[in-house]
Amino acid sequence: MAPVRRKRVGVLISGRGSNLAALLAASRDAAFPAEIALVISNLANAGGLAVAEAHRIPALTIAHRDFPRDRARHEAAITTELERHGIEIVCLAGYMRLLTPFLVTRFAGRMLNIHPSLLPAFPGLDTHARALAAGVKLHGCTVHLVTERMDEGPILAQAAVPVRPGDTPNLLGARVLAQEHLLYPLALRLFASALPGTAAAETAALCNPVSD
Repeated sequence: MAPVRRKRVGVLISGRGSNLAALLAASRDAAFPAEIALVISNLANAGGLAVAEAHRIPALTIAHRDFPRDRARHEAAITTELERHGIEIVCLAGYMRLLTPFLVTRFAGRMLNIHPSLLPAFPGLDTHARALAAGVKLHGCTVHLVTERMDEGPILAQAAVPVRPGDTPNLLGARVLAQEHLLYPLALRLFASALPGTAAAETAALCNPVSD
């Protein structure tokens, strides 16, 4: 039987690229059903660009500041590169830009995001501080499909961590980030395995046991 072709993944970043590094590490396994084929940042100083280059992955900067007040043109430039590299799945990994319907629609059902909370709780920013202020006992992270409504797409996978006495946003955030690095590769593996060719397919939600 011929080996199954690995799906080509483009990763959009804005920062240091720790989740990108986790995806790259997972994709080094020949049995992993996806390969990271392109990394795009909206910021030229994003640390994740060096991570991609160290792995010999094509890495580009398409700066949003080059498209003042025109998100659609910025996303059109991103889309051109994604399509030129034959990208089938897009992963947002710390990409700090709200997307317009242009890009979301183009990759509908094929764009994943990781968010640092147990959605639907705490969408948006400052999730760790908000979780502590709300007094929740569990916090965590979520991988979901991207839709036009921010952080409201179908949930693919979640990982939970307990909130400890004396936690600060930084302490809690560090434990959540460690779970992100485990969860995102797992979610991508399951999603890519269920995605024949370039057609979207539904993926069952997965929730890992509570971890500390």
